[in-house]
Amino acid sequence: MKLGMASASMTLAWSLLSSTAGRSASAFSIVSQKNVGLQRSSNVKRIASIGTRMFATATEEEVAAEEDIMDAADSSIYTRDAESLSKLKSPFLTTLRDRGFLHQCSNLLDLDEKLMKNSGKNEGEALAAYLGFDATADSLHVGSLLQIMILRHLQKSGHRPIVLIGGGTSKVGDPTGKDESRVLLTDEVILQNTQGISKVFEKFLNFAGKQEDASDASDAIMVNNNDWLSQLSYLDFLREYGTQFTINRMMSFESVKQRLNREAPFSFLEFNYMILQAYDFLELHRRYGATLQLGGSDQWGNMISGVDLGRRCDGAKLYALTAPLLTTSDGKKMGKTEGGAIWLNEDRLSSFDYWQFWRNTNDDDTIKFLKLFTELPLEEIEKMEDWKGADINKAKIVLADEATSMLHGKECLKTIHETVETMFKGGGAKGKVESTEGLPRIYVTQDELSPEGVRFPDLFLKLGLATSKKDARRLIQGGGARLEGEKITDENASLTIDDFEGGEKQEVTLRAGKKRAGVVELQ
Repeated sequence: MKLGMASASMTLAWSLLSSTAGRSASAFSIVSQKNVGLQRSSNVKRIASIGTRMFATATEEEVAAEEDIMDAADSSIYTRDAESLSKLKSPFLTTLRDRGFLHQCSNLLDLDEKLMKNSGKNEGEALAAYLGFDATADSLHVGSLLQIMILRHLQKSGHRPIVLIGGGTSKVGDPTGKDESRVLLTDEVILQNTQGISKVFEKFLNFAGKQEDASDASDAIMVNNNDWLSQLSYLDFLREYGTQFTINRMMSFESVKQRLNREAPFSFLEFNYMILQAYDFLELHRRYGATLQLGGSDQWGNMISGVDLGRRCDGAKLYALTAPLLTTSDGKKMGKTEGGAIWLNEDRLSSFDYWQFWRNTNDDDTIKFLKLFTELPLEEIEKMEDWKGADINKAKIVLADEATSMLHGKECLKTIHETVETMFKGGGAKGKVESTEGLPRIYVTQDELSPEGVRFPDLFLKLGLATSKKDARRLIQGGGARLEGEKITDENASLTIDDFEGGEKQEVTLRAGKKRAGVVELQ
């Protein structure tokens, strides 16, 4: 029996646990306090007792030890401890500290010592650290870039990055931060997504030609947790590793508490995700010597479980380090805009639109983003901190150039700058775009254009210049839509073969406002 096949008895046990707990959010009120331990209501004690019997044969001493581990994890928020931060010596951690990547770390100074001892180019000397990415879409977006930059800094410090693709855990779905259960993905979709997200890492990390050829101590490797998770026997896994987890501890995780506080369903399938993530750390330590897991601050509980599992099963000394969840100065989640996600794959978002995203950074975020998403020396960035007005716009162009060249290469910058020059600085009659290289592009045939053509709202939507047809119609009604520099006034109008001069022209340009444009090319 494979891991993905939940038995009826376990489902019944989970149902019993849920019904015993009731639907009162207060029943799950668990507050972690430093040097005090977990404060529970009587209901939580009763639930924890059931959970302990169901998932583990834990003694009171073992439960107390778990609480000590959780308190130790809570006390490891070293970003608030100036004294500990000032003692850092390793190039990797000092870089993360100085550029704003550090949020939490277990045993920070101990990890710093280990990094100092293991920083070198000889085989076996480098420390191996991993970061996991579930295959929930066929491209990563800018929200994942903070984590990728940490891997890049790790490698530049002489250590080995391990990119873990969650081909196995994607079949379960990470409940962290979700108001409801994720839609389950098919194996075919997960495979397609895995192939899509794998492309971007080669832009930021140096991989050996083949994984087995990773002779340099800092060569990156990429692995898929489906390779080991799909081979597990459900009963064997429960017997060997289920004893290492107790329900009372898992109930304390924020991802669980938030869902239960909202009285939202939390499936047994999702409940297993945190166990699988912890097991991944153990497996990566055994296979590749990984001793450090990297991630976002919302993953802290799951990551500490992996640290603890390694200690319990193998006596391994493992570490967890998180970066802050990044939001813009106006409170928006990084990676999402009104126009949709800022994808990293070029087949999902053009290099021009990617550049534009960074160019449109809020003034208050510019310096922070220069530190996080470029490799400019800090001394150079600090000189820009007092820039205002037109000067801060120059800093934004530096940010856009550096971030775009890292992902798409420096070659695209010349074309992007030429396009910007003609679009935004008065080039071309009536705002017509003279250079279309680097702009998002779609294709139409003469058959599609005849006899009625393709309506403009559909074209703006396909080009990513509008988030919906309704949004496109509002754009036209507001006078912000143009075809070849001429204002489009009728929201029901269509692009026809006549707009291509009967087929003589190969492409036309659509504009949405002053800063966005796209190309429709005739095939």
